[in-house]
Amino acid sequence: MTQLLAVNGSYRENGAIDQAVEVAVQVAREAGATIEVVCLRDFEIEFCMNCRHCTQAPGETPGECVHEDRMRELVQMIEAADGYILASPTNFYSVTAIFKRFMERLVVYAYWPWGMFSPKYRKKKATKKAMLIASSAAPGLMGRMFYGTLKQLKMTAMTVGAKPVGSLFIGQMSQHEHPELSEKTHKQVAGMVRKLIQAR
Repeated sequence: MTQLLAVNGSYRENGAIDQAVEVAVQVAREAGATIEVVCLRDFEIEFCMNCRHCTQAPGETPGECVHEDRMRELVQMIEAADGYILASPTNFYSVTAIFKRFMERLVVYAYWPWGMFSPKYRKKKATKKAMLIASSAAPGLMGRMFYGTLKQLKMTAMTVGAKPVGSLFIGQMSQHEHPELSEKTHKQVAGMVRKLIQAR
């Protein structure tokens, strides 16, 4: 059975990203996969202190962070999953601050001892798969071209040893206070989830 992990970086309850993740969860379960959802707005993790304690020991195993918070639990979930759904709205041309905080804590997936010029990925090969979902007030095509959101989601996938099987940028989400995803977007999310499960 496929084990998926969805990481949701949205601030807004029932916003575009929440709805997209809901669709993904439903489709994944209908396809026989198990899926865990981490909503970062409700998941307490501290900011990275850039002490690099977690980067000193070699090997593919994630390093040990000095913080004793829920990131340890989240790393275990990342390690146990076969694939990932990484999702964030766009805030100021980027993933949200809570998703960025999560990204920075993924430094446990880097080997960077003192004296080495730059870090190296612990996961040298992409053995897992991911799907990426972003949203913004701007049209989706503009978001893909000019915003860093999808690039950062892709970097997150690469860091944990995953290769994206597809990405979706949901645009024009500021037209209504309580937006609803179109039927087309539902189908796009569902198609990517099925592709993610089949890509194992």
